[in-house]
Amino acid sequence: MKTVEQLGYRVTVGDVAAKAGLNVNLAQQGLLVLASDAGANLQVSESGEIAYVFPKNFRAILRNKDWKLRWQETLSKIWQFLFYLIRISFGILLIISIVLIVTAIIVILIALNSKENGGSRNSRSSSYGGLRFIFVPRFWYVSDVFWLLNPRANYSTGQQKRYRQRQLARSSQQQEMGFLESVFSFLFGEGDPNYDLEERRWQQIGAVIQRNKGAVIAEQITPYFEGLDRVVLEDESYMLPVLARFNGYPEVSEEGELIYYFPELQVTAKKSNISKPDKYLQEKPWRFSSATREQLNLAGGLGFVNILGGLVLMFLLYENPALVAEIGFLAWINSISWLLLGYGALFLLIPVVRYFWIQRKNQVINQRNNERSQYFKILKNANQKIKQKLVQARQFASQHILSEQDLAYTTETDLLDQNLQQVDKIDEEWRRRLEGES
Repeated sequence: MKTVEQLGYRVTVGDVAAKAGLNVNLAQQGLLVLASDAGANLQVSESGEIAYVFPKNFRAILRNKDWKLRWQETLSKIWQFLFYLIRISFGILLIISIVLIVTAIIVILIALNSKENGGSRNSRSSSYGGLRFIFVPRFWYVSDVFWLLNPRANYSTGQQKRYRQRQLARSSQQQEMGFLESVFSFLFGEGDPNYDLEERRWQQIGAVIQRNKGAVIAEQITPYFEGLDRVVLEDESYMLPVLARFNGYPEVSEEGELIYYFPELQVTAKKSNISKPDKYLQEKPWRFSSATREQLNLAGGLGFVNILGGLVLMFLLYENPALVAEIGFLAWINSISWLLLGYGALFLLIPVVRYFWIQRKNQVINQRNNERSQYFKILKNANQKIKQKLVQARQFASQHILSEQDLAYTTETDLLDQNLQQVDKIDEEWRRRLEGES
């Protein structure tokens, strides 16, 4: 359906197979079903080729006819919303964790200070400004925790101005993801950038075949494969899946070289349907995150604050069991303190492990890209044998653009009206046949 839309709603089986990288038989079967359900029209040329003409609102037609499609669209929207909630939940949990930790620390310090003001003294306490804090250094304020949450609080005026300029320049180029989404991106990234690698592989191969008018040699296809050893390269067995997918046939040239011929991909509804392939298939490198540097720094900083605050909180809870027993909130915090600290630890551990895993993954991707690049260089700097094979392949190349003038029949208009419109053409055809018989 996407391919039909991309190709302008008038397609042949070869167009769809090449553009989408689909098996020819699957493309043919799918087009017949889609044409029947969407009320498309068929255009048949005098040589028997078929073009499918779809109405531009065929998606709406299908949706109105099939309740399954309506449910799929509804469930897709629901899943998008649920996945958005999942993405922002990690940032929300981090903020909640920090708020709970800071609140618990404040409650403990206030409770200890109240006891000291009532006359109780602790030998391990020290004073600052008339208030007493357990083990807290003289330079430390509770408000410092909130200072840590604001990475721009210590910027100079000039630095803040430059920061705002960078933010404005970036927002003019692309919409920035929100902070809560950036936390998810910091933890897990954006997923596999090559999830559609096989789809792109067959799309590129289909484009190469169609661009070369349905006849290619094996060396033109190798830049879209990887992991081909010497034996496979010599016997060209990697072409078998290509032949099976696009209904191709191996042909032997006069010089004994193999040429691969794909009749279905030689017929197209219009020339603009033929896309230009990439030089070779390139896998995209994994990215650590698509969030901005400032967002990543903020997320990492909050994770560090969570761990530091968790350690301070656990120490205070351990040193003051009486307060834990007296105050219900502290008792509850004590029961989940390991969870808060563990979340902070995993929050930093997961990105670190993922960073090194990505480095290794990208090394392998670069090796495969380099391998395919070398195959393309061999084709580009073709030796005499490859040049000779390319010349021989052109003998099998052919391209038929199914224009309106070539039509013998279309379901768009009544058959009688078509015959009346083509009466001169039919008379000419009969005259030509009679002259041939005589």
